[in-house]
Amino acid sequence: MSQTIPMLRVNNVHKSYGENEILKGINLEVNKGEVLCLLGPSGSGKSTLLRCINHLEKINSGRIYIGDKLVGARERNGLLYEKNEKDICKMRVKIGMVFQNFNLFPHMTVLENLIEGPVTVKKENPDKARKHAQELLQKVGLSDWAERFPKQLSGGQQQRVAIARSLAMNPELMLFDEPTSALDPELVGEVLTVMRDLAESGMTMVVVTHEMEFAKNVASKVVFMDNGYVVEEGTPSEVFDNPQSPRTKAFLGSI
Repeated sequence: MSQTIPMLRVNNVHKSYGENEILKGINLEVNKGEVLCLLGPSGSGKSTLLRCINHLEKINSGRIYIGDKLVGARERNGLLYEKNEKDICKMRVKIGMVFQNFNLFPHMTVLENLIEGPVTVKKENPDKARKHAQELLQKVGLSDWAERFPKQLSGGQQQRVAIARSLAMNPELMLFDEPTSALDPELVGEVLTVMRDLAESGMTMVVVTHEMEFAKNVASKVVFMDNGYVVEEGTPSEVFDNPQSPRTKAFLGSI
């Protein structure tokens, strides 16, 4: 992919549920290798935006691109047409998503959770998928847990497995939706460490988070959202040390 095309572009995206408008004209760009942290109060639209990027939610208007490809739609003569499910699934393979609540298959071992996608969706050779899965478990510090079941793991360990499972699909972009919010405080660090390592390895990431230190130290770019709008964006030092919007100042002051 040419360096000149951003990995992710969100152009004037609107999303409503009935009368309730959640996203009100969002514009964002993330370049390859960047980490974008989305901050803001609950209900500001951050998680909805993430789900729209992955086409888990359909947008009402606007456009989302991964590289030069439109997400979820084809354009003909200026009009957008919904892609079929097969094409949408193909696009989703490029995007890893880590949720708040792990979403592991409880009846499968840790290793089986990791190889399920590559083998069934990408038709990878099971031995190759298993080898890659073991490398990823080592990366997230869980090589000894391959044969355990999710319920035998702590929340932090389950979330690290969920990250490894997303990476097993070799995504171009990783989305994290408040990945530490369901964890006990002492387990948060182990997940953030894995994410920090991932950022340092050059993975393009969009992270919805309330972990301000992580955003300050790891993000290339910080976006503050409120009430469905992007209120402010900039480098971590611009947003944290010198916020321009009174709303951003109030939010950061309350934490």
